[in-house]
Amino acid sequence: MAQGAAVKDDQDTEHDRDGDLTRRARIRNSALSRFAAHGFAGTTLRAIAEDAGVTVGLIPHYFGSKDGMRDGVERWIVSLFASAIEDADAESDEQVAGTRERNAAVARMLQENPLVVDYLRREILQLDGDGALISRLVLLTRESVDTMREAGQASTERHRVEQVVAVMVRQLGQLFLQPMVDQIVHEFPEEERPETAPELNVGVIPARVSRRP
Repeated sequence: MAQGAAVKDDQDTEHDRDGDLTRRARIRNSALSRFAAHGFAGTTLRAIAEDAGVTVGLIPHYFGSKDGMRDGVERWIVSLFASAIEDADAESDEQVAGTRERNAAVARMLQENPLVVDYLRREILQLDGDGALISRLVLLTRESVDTMREAGQASTERHRVEQVVAVMVRQLGQLFLQPMVDQIVHEFPEEERPETAPELNVGVIPARVSRRP
């Protein structure tokens, strides 16, 4: 992965020598859970500390501030996306996996981390954050697209920006809009619902080049 992608913090060791989550990881997970459920403004440091089983004073020790904690949570989320892409490459017969394989790996990661899904929905759709999360995901996706273009897994004729948008819309669009589809279906009596629930398929239409008269 190109340098500059948001990956795990050097201090963000997940487990100690006994295999248990470190205090830093417990605090981060508790913050993720609280932020996902109550939002950043609706979450107190004391509540996070209680959930993590630590003292409030450890939070500034590891993260500096509440804003620093959100930064740590979001960096960790982006690292999960990066790890999913790396896993797809490792499982691919090619040196670099294609878009479909990488998107599938990201989808599996999100299924395994429902709190991340809840956090993304709240932070991005409700604009609770400062935009840093989207910026980091754009950077990661741009690097992913570049590696696929260089490896011949993505077209070099299509505009690079459109490719980044398409990847992010596919990865996040269904994540955000599928609950609406599910709610629509459940508004119908059970006997009228289809046997298989409809699944949203999200895509991006390439922009047309405007020609001046």
